[in-house]
This record gives sequence, C-alpha cells and structure tokens, in this order.
Amino acid sequence: MAGKIQLVFLDRDGVINRRPAGRRFVTCWREFEFLPGVAEAIHLLNQHSVWVIVATNQRGISMGLYSESDLQDIHSRMQQALGTKGARLDGIYYCPHAPGECECRKPYTGLFEQALRHLPPIDRADILVIGDSDTDMVAAHRFGCRRILVGLDRDSASITLANKGISVGFSCESLLEAVKGYILR
Repeated sequence: MAGKIQLVFLDRDGVINRRPAGRRFVTCWREFEFLPGVAEAIHLLNQHSVWVIVATNQRGISMGLYSESDLQDIHSRMQQALGTKGARLDGIYYCPHAPGECECRKPYTGLFEQALRHLPPIDRADILVIGDSDTDMVAAHRFGCRRILVGLDRDSASITLANKGISVGFSCESLLEAVKGYILR
C-alpha cells in the first residue's frame, strides 16, 4: 500500500511555466512565464518535506534552437525566482536529445533513475509524477509510480492514455490544484 508522497517529479513546460503561444520551446528567460500558483505549490511541498525534482525533455537543444548554457540560465533564474517566494527545487534533470536517441527522454524513465541515484531510498509507490502530457504519464507508468495529469488540454491526453491502457490517478487544471487536492488532502 502506498504511503505518504515523498518525492514529486514535475514536468517543466506546461506544469511550471506557460508554453509560448505559437511556439513549442522556451529558448531564453524572457520567454519564461510561471503559471499561476506554481511557487505556492512548490513551497507547500517543501513545507511538507516532499522532495521536488524537475524532469523535463528539452529537445530544442538537439534542434539547435538554444544551447545547454541557455537552458542552465533559464533554470538558474527559475530557481532564483522561486527562492524569492520561499520555494525550492531539489534538482533539475533534463534530456537534450531528439526522440529515439537515448533512454533519458520521456516516455523512458532515465531522468527519474538519474535523480534517484542522488536521493535516499524511496519506494516508487511514494513517488508522484505531475505532467501535462501523455508522455509524462507513460514514463510515470513505466517507472511504477503515481501520476497526476494537469493542464487545460488534459482531456485529449487522457484519451490517448486510455487507448494505451494507462490510467491517471488524478487530473486537474494546475500544479497548485494537484498539490492541494491530491497530495495534501
């Protein structure tokens, strides 16, 4: 039986920040926009001693749209901005590869496995993945942990998942709703 959530993996784009209109990638800090309630949600997780790790696919690097240095700048500024609101990420793991080039890119579980090598032992039943796509949920399913689908487009992702025989534990509009309505209920 699953116990208290000890670790939450967050997808970045669509969970923490808004995807740019008409584009698929955030390429620099000026394009980064936090979604409402994100800092509060992460702060609540921090207060309840839950590890918070970002696991994000960043294929734009392999496409030459931005560099790993650009991504590091975005993540550094993201951490600083969260810190001003009392929120903290315990790690950020990213896959810079194109599909089919690696085992770290979601829907594979390599990013999760990398993170667990740096943490104390945690039962997978006490791990939760929060994402906005079927790719995030497939990775969570393969990893054997709980999953929450967030975002405005979650209905189409739910249909895709149902066709793959994968259920989602909880579905809601935002990270803050996921934290308040599922994790801390």
